[in-house]
Amino acid sequence: MASYEKLVLVTRRTRLEELIDRFNTKGQVRFYVAHAGGDFGEYEREHDAYQRSLDRLRRDLDFGVPRQFLERSLIATYTFGASDLVVALGQDGLVANVAKYAGDQPIVGVNPDPERCDGVLLPFLPEETKPVVERLLNGKAWATRPVTLAEIHLADGQRLLAFNDLFIGTRSHASARYRITANGRNEAQSSSGVLVSTGAGSTGWMSSVFNMATGVTAFAGGQGATSIQFPWEDPRLLFAVREPFVSRHSAASIVAGWIDEGNEIRVESLMAAGGVIFSDGVEQDYLEFNAGAIGRVRRASQHAYLVVRGS
Repeated sequence: MASYEKLVLVTRRTRLEELIDRFNTKGQVRFYVAHAGGDFGEYEREHDAYQRSLDRLRRDLDFGVPRQFLERSLIATYTFGASDLVVALGQDGLVANVAKYAGDQPIVGVNPDPERCDGVLLPFLPEETKPVVERLLNGKAWATRPVTLAEIHLADGQRLLAFNDLFIGTRSHASARYRITANGRNEAQSSSGVLVSTGAGSTGWMSSVFNMATGVTAFAGGQGATSIQFPWEDPRLLFAVREPFVSRHSAASIVAGWIDEGNEIRVESLMAAGGVIFSDGVEQDYLEFNAGAIGRVRRASQHAYLVVRGS
């Protein structure tokens, strides 16, 4: 059993904190939200719930070992060590973001506000977290679940990991132009982009692609699958092409498929500018994907490990 010498508590800023940064004062935020017809009280309640959960963890997780408090925006610059035990105080997206940088370190996901957070990746409430962390710090076993990650490699050496999904397309609503190679076939395409999902992401963005396809198919008198969900630890990835357009210069015979373990899909950009690749919906952390860039998408060699209920 691993020995943990430091506790890393990862937090996120609330919507109220982000708005105060934008408008300078709480009063100005209140005026802005009210003027727009919103409920400022909901922002306050959400903020207060998160702060109560954070205060609880600060008290309960004081075990005398070094503690590092890490805000979400700093995750990419922090080097997680082999002796770090990671606790992430939700939302689900925070766990997904942490998992790409934490390596093999287990992640304890905590739901700060069950009324507002789905908590798919957050199995513990703040008041349930202390015994879990204490047991892990004492070197005792606790159940973890491996999660398959996706990765894309560019020819220039850049690499991006994804917990839920990778998006390959454009930064705007313009069509993305590229050449895709999958399962021995290749063609030039013009579409709204290529989405690649892990098992963990199959109930997220990828499910919306199936919802659209199912609805359109039903409208046209046909019938199709409503979704494809597969386990978090499944070694396969699933890709889908969003809204492919057929023209003299683009085809749509490669629209979806599995990327089996050991295989990959290849996407070559045909765009002069505006091409991007990002993961897990974080558009700010992107790779440029313009003319000549070639991305190879496959299952990542590393996994994420989430602490789950059980012992």
